[in-house]
Amino acid sequence: MRIEQYFLMTDYSLCEVILNGDSPAPIRVVEGVLQPVAPTTAEQKLARKNELKARGTLLMALPDKHQLEFNSHKDAKTLTEAIEKRFGGNTKTKKVQKTLLKQQYKNFTGSSSESLDQIHDRLQKLVRQLEIH
Repeated sequence: MRIEQYFLMTDYSLCEVILNGDSPAPIRVVEGVLQPVAPTTAEQKLARKNELKARGTLLMALPDKHQLEFNSHKDAKTLTEAIEKRFGGNTKTKKVQKTLLKQQYKNFTGSSSESLDQIHDRLQKLVRQLEIH
């Protein structure tokens, strides 16, 4: 308390920086009204960072001629859906994929070096892929 009073008396601007931080409080305009923005938490910053990283990785995987076509998608989920819709393949390739999955299902075996859980997980993954196609 005494140190706060000391700073208030000697250097008010320094006291403001200590109490409120160096930058001004962020403000956003919503429907013409200025509103203060709540500070973001570490979890929110990490989630935003991961989202941008995922979106950037997806965009880098695309050929240059398709970059502008998919740049309008703002999050990784919608971008992934758009890419799958655009490059998912035609009915012929989907039919070939389904045939390959059926063959893998018929020939499915578990090795003696695998645990029962690992075998089960591989089988479930194969079944899920079959359900999708």
